[in-house]
Amino acid sequence: MPDLYHTLLKYDLGHLKIISELWGLEIKSRDVDSTAEELCDSLQNLQAVRDTIDILPTEARSALNSLLETNGKIEWGLFARKFGEIREMGVSKRDRETPHLEPTSPAEILFYRALLAKAFFDSEKGAQEYAYIPDDLIPLISRENHKRNVEPFGRRATPTEKSFEYPSNDHILDGATTYLAALRVNKRDFQFDPRLNALLTGAKILKKNSPQAETVKGFLAASRTEALDALYKAWIDSQSFDELRLIPEIICEGEWTNSPRETRHVILNFLKALPEEKWWSLPAFLHDLKTKHPDFQRAAGDYDSWFIKRKSDGQYLRGFAHWDEVDGALVKAIIQMLHQLGRVDLAKAEESGPVTSFRFSTFVEKKKEIDKIIISSNGKFTVPRLFPRAIRYQLARFCDWEDEKNDEYKYQISARSLKRANEQGLKAEQLLSLLVKHTNSNVPPALVKALKRWEANGAEARVENLSVLRVSKPQVIEEMRKSKAGKFLGELLSPTAVVVKEGAIQKVMAALAELGLLAEVE
Repeated sequence: MPDLYHTLLKYDLGHLKIISELWGLEIKSRDVDSTAEELCDSLQNLQAVRDTIDILPTEARSALNSLLETNGKIEWGLFARKFGEIREMGVSKRDRETPHLEPTSPAEILFYRALLAKAFFDSEKGAQEYAYIPDDLIPLISRENHKRNVEPFGRRATPTEKSFEYPSNDHILDGATTYLAALRVNKRDFQFDPRLNALLTGAKILKKNSPQAETVKGFLAASRTEALDALYKAWIDSQSFDELRLIPEIICEGEWTNSPRETRHVILNFLKALPEEKWWSLPAFLHDLKTKHPDFQRAAGDYDSWFIKRKSDGQYLRGFAHWDEVDGALVKAIIQMLHQLGRVDLAKAEESGPVTSFRFSTFVEKKKEIDKIIISSNGKFTVPRLFPRAIRYQLARFCDWEDEKNDEYKYQISARSLKRANEQGLKAEQLLSLLVKHTNSNVPPALVKALKRWEANGAEARVENLSVLRVSKPQVIEEMRKSKAGKFLGELLSPTAVVVKEGAIQKVMAALAELGLLAEVE
């Protein structure tokens, strides 16, 4: 959004003098540029902001709060319906009628004090007119507003509501590392959380489900604290990460649009009013939000135009009666993301029940990274969660994956995994170099030999599942070779045993029957 200086430059000198008069300032400049610069310096004083907000009428303060709740801007049509229009008039008419002395709406009160402006911004619907607070005034107004502290929604959690605590963590970084590796090796059976995909896309680490080499490298090389902060900031500002459409219990249909970023900022502003590091009741917070500010994501309280249905039975959730399943569920999803991003602890009244309380508590990893692994001669090894993510990402691309357990990732080196890595331009000698470095040169000699031989010769042994035809006499196989079924026979294993090509068992049995032989399949 435009800052205060560029907002003031849009006005004529007379308008700037009105602003200075309403702020109780004496301006010495005599041209627009100098006056705007002088005003800008004076208006960005916390005491001046405090004095101006102190004398605002209740309706104007309410309008200002609404703008703050939506990160400083609201579509003009929606804002004007609630807080009135600003009368259009030229310089002469304005100076004659002095609208700033007899404002007809809260919008005019804020407008002539430079606490509100109008401008067109790009949106999903194209260019639209918005009401906005100049960008550099927002933190000053927010700071003063928080001191007044409208009573926060809800109440402190009861002892029961925080019986089972789940501290915040940074495990999302490990899940992201695994997911990125899975995409690189085209592991199609990998089960992932769609929210993780949306988060990495918003952080520009993924583009159309494809890892972006440079951003992946930077993300994995960053410290855990830096990487977690990067994901948090990407989520905060992402317009593409849509919590509503990622709620697993509902399905969103149709062409209607919502504003996930603005909605997220509204909820975060409500959450900022809560006392830090104090357990807060989630049901009570949702109850107060539903009672006092239910339309936080719905323009003009529209609960009918969004086509959302319950996944379990296909019932459409239209109308305010389904607020808990849609709007309430969205708030829970935002709090859950804060938990995954290391910002919020959660607690439950029952271990297997729903979340009943939460508190803000920035996660700090207290354990050091473990930069060593132990590998066996058969190519199996385990990587701890706190192993450097960039190295685990590389190792995973060379290996088959086994189920992860107890904060450990289990891998197996095989001919198949090395072949897959080779197809992506990776060499076995690169894997060996990584293993030597991160086992303190304790790679079993047999595995060193196997990797070097594979690099030179590829796979030198093969295990197959085969269908084998065994007969009582060699003559039977000779007759089969001469018949039309001969093309279904493969390698001769012995005088009385031959490989049957894949999918040809029934055809071979039919050919045997024509020769007067009945076969059985074991």
